[in-house]
Amino acid sequence: MGVEIKIEDLTKSFGKDLIWDGVTLTFPAGEICVMLGPSGTGKSVLLKTLIGLLKPDRGSILIEGTDIATCSEKELYEIRKLFGVLFQDGAMFGSMNLYDNVAFPLREHTKKSESQVRDIVMEKMDLVGLLGAEDKLPGEISGGMRKRAGLARALVLDPEILLIDEPDSGLDPVRTSFLNQLLVDLNAQIDATMMIVTHDVNSCRTVPDNIGLLYHKHLAMFGPREMLLSSEEPVVRQFLNSQMIGPIGMSEEKDADELAAESGKELPPLPPIPLQMEPSNGVPRRAQRPPGEWCRQNGVTPPPGSFQSSNAGVETVNLI
Repeated sequence: MGVEIKIEDLTKSFGKDLIWDGVTLTFPAGEICVMLGPSGTGKSVLLKTLIGLLKPDRGSILIEGTDIATCSEKELYEIRKLFGVLFQDGAMFGSMNLYDNVAFPLREHTKKSESQVRDIVMEKMDLVGLLGAEDKLPGEISGGMRKRAGLARALVLDPEILLIDEPDSGLDPVRTSFLNQLLVDLNAQIDATMMIVTHDVNSCRTVPDNIGLLYHKHLAMFGPREMLLSSEEPVVRQFLNSQMIGPIGMSEEKDADELAAESGKELPPLPPIPLQMEPSNGVPRRAQRPPGEWCRQNGVTPPPGSFQSSNAGVETVNLI
């Protein structure tokens, strides 16, 4: 079972450069959360702060009663055992083969015998489709395989929290879809709390239970997937629907002249909210909500065509 992560008034800067200020949100236990934002808004910085690699200037990160921001190194070492982390580039040790890379956390943090280590490593490598590649070095495989090897290593300690930094970077759309399905299946199996940093709008529209958006040094919005996908908030609407009209420009924010030029332009309609990706076996995850539930409970009319599925490309069924 995953654990809750409660963040309150979190602020981080590097020297005089403020990254984000007053970030407050809760990642619910066992749910899949995605954190979005334009490039340079501090998404990866937030991920590194959650695991204690960076210290915030102010605020707290509570995990099972321990504040990651102020705890001792000994307490942090113990809390980190709850985490599995998939870094953006896989972060493989170049001099170790994939087997030893995946086995590293087990040898570092447990007293398991080598036969037990082997059983676990081979199980996780099978899970990510890398059986037969365990003797290869990271430099001998593709970026997608390194990403999957990094995921296998993140899973060997059966984490209750899984942090994933841009799993789609460097992957083609097909591999991204396979990886998304793998993450959904993993959540169904191990019930870990997942926080995914991504730029892939299709992934964020179909995979998570909750979505957050960092923009202009603050958290613009965080909440259930349907809440953000039906939002009329300009920056949320623009980013999640890949629109050019809105406050985000090439250099993060548009200037007054650009915004004035857009004044009076009709915004394109919100696209339909897609069905959420389900586990491969078709059994809904514990955290998965019925399609349209949030909209119904909050009196929100979703965009036309939302929550529809196709049956062999012929029949369309409206689920709301």
